[in-house]
Amino acid sequence: MIGSSANKSVSAAPSFRLGDERLIKVSPSAAKKVGSLLAKQGRPQGVLRVAVVGGGCSGLQYKMDLQDAPANRDILVESAGIRVVVDPKSALYVTGSELDYVDALQEGGFKVKNPNAATSCSCGESFSA
Repeated sequence: MIGSSANKSVSAAPSFRLGDERLIKVSPSAAKKVGSLLAKQGRPQGVLRVAVVGGGCSGLQYKMDLQDAPANRDILVESAGIRVVVDPKSALYVTGSELDYVDALQEGGFKVKNPNAATSCSCGESFSA
């Protein structure tokens, strides 16, 4: 009896790790925009996933999604009141980055200031590390 209840508590442990703003930091304007998008999608407790995938002119590009919860092995960071998740592979590329949002018609949108980016393309959509 005692052994079976101990096994249940082990399986209920979170499958993600907690990180801090040294991994990724969110500016107040980006947090406001992400919060409004989560509310619009009916996910007030949702998370912003930031990933790095192959593609673009410089080889790597960012991919952002809104999701209900962290996935297995994710790293969860709370910054500016927003929960951001990063998978371990993408964490190698985004460590020390800051996510900002510019509300403008030209060159507006989410911007990632990544200290690990060696070069970026002229459109700013991709980078190399």
